Amino acid sequence: MMPALPTYAVLYPDAYKLLLALVGLALIGATWLPHLLKRHPLTFPIIYVVLGAVLYALPLQLPDPDPIEYGLVTERLTELVVLVALVGAGLRIDTAFGWRRWSATWRLLAIAMPLCILTAAWLGQQLLGLGLASAVLLGAVLAPTDPVLASDVLVGGPGEGGEDPVRVTLTSEAGLNDGLAFPFVWLAIALAAWLAGDAESGWFTRWLWLDVGWRVGAGVAIGYVLGYGLMHLIFRSADMTLARTSDGLAALAITLVVYGVAELCHSYGFLAVFVAALVVRQHERSHEYHGTLNLFAEQCERLLTAVLLILLGGAVAGGVLSALRPLDLAFALAFVLLVRPLAGWVALARSRLPARERWAVSVFGIRGMGSFYYLAFAFNHGDFDDHPRLWAIVTLVVLLSILLHGLSATGAMARLDAWRARRARRGIKTALD
Repeated sequence: MMPALPTYAVLYPDAYKLLLALVGLALIGATWLPHLLKRHPLTFPIIYVVLGAVLYALPLQLPDPDPIEYGLVTERLTELVVLVALVGAGLRIDTAFGWRRWSATWRLLAIAMPLCILTAAWLGQQLLGLGLASAVLLGAVLAPTDPVLASDVLVGGPGEGGEDPVRVTLTSEAGLNDGLAFPFVWLAIALAAWLAGDAESGWFTRWLWLDVGWRVGAGVAIGYVLGYGLMHLIFRSADMTLARTSDGLAALAITLVVYGVAELCHSYGFLAVFVAALVVRQHERSHEYHGTLNLFAEQCERLLTAVLLILLGGAVAGGVLSALRPLDLAFALAFVLLVRPLAGWVALARSRLPARERWAVSVFGIRGMGSFYYLAFAFNHGDFDDHPRLWAIVTLVVLLSILLHGLSATGAMARLDAWRARRARRGIKTALD
């Protein structure tokens, strides 16, 4: 006599086909919702996290979204979506690269990001009672502005015009600091090994020259060289240029080739990918093929983001936040509402940005998929305590960022645009002029 099937197995005998249908519906929503919600405070990420929580609360046969149990899968999925988002960010920036024109970006990278790391690490030890390695890791994974979930405050597509200092600064910061946060993740991994008595002698010196010096420098150099070569292949090859094919697959080629070479050379692939995309964008600036590349990258990003947001909602429904303590909520609120805004304000205090734009850049440093990637990477490469609690804290920070920034970004950016238009009518230049 055959055993009785569970109720959900009778209702849904083929979980694979159910999953295909749900993914298809998710992709339809990912295509349609961003346009529908463009002028509304409710955002695509908020809806998809809630959708994921609802789906996983139902008796459906869905993949387990536990990021602790499936750490390697989590690392690879988040790695891929961040990579595609970095290519898209680099391809979208119309504003020409310049040390003075991008001065606000350098201030955020050199001042705001280290301040966020140090403050979060200090709070992690003093307020949350975390060990040194875990506290440094917490600061490192929360430091980067996310290129995936910050679409409402980033620049538009190539050639669309209307770029302003706030959007350019946040886009360039999101593109660069995903790579520049990596040395601090490696520092946390090295500290964990040192505290466990497993570190080699001279580990700090090795961290300085390898994880800071070589990996950063080589990442920028490889990104520039490969980006320049790919630019010639795409736009200037002697016979048939890729640009004539109107095929956006070249965006994926840029991502995979540059990332693969950079990682094989033990440099930071995230940094190399953004630099390469930026180099490609800065040449043949008026060519319409940039729009094709960006469209393909954006479509890939939406596909992956939709899936990951549903899995995030599923993880919340599955209890990823259950390890939270009362002080963890205070930390998450403080980081989103105080630490990043104040660090950004300090960094931009003597910049050319007006006060309104300084506050906008400081406040809308959105946390997202990059934080999940770094946390999964660290847990897969180092020995840390408090896995469930760190996942709960980082997840809570990302959820708060999705909610608070998502509800406020559209209105705030619209008011900034109107204020900037009034200044332009009076002949007042922006920091990019």
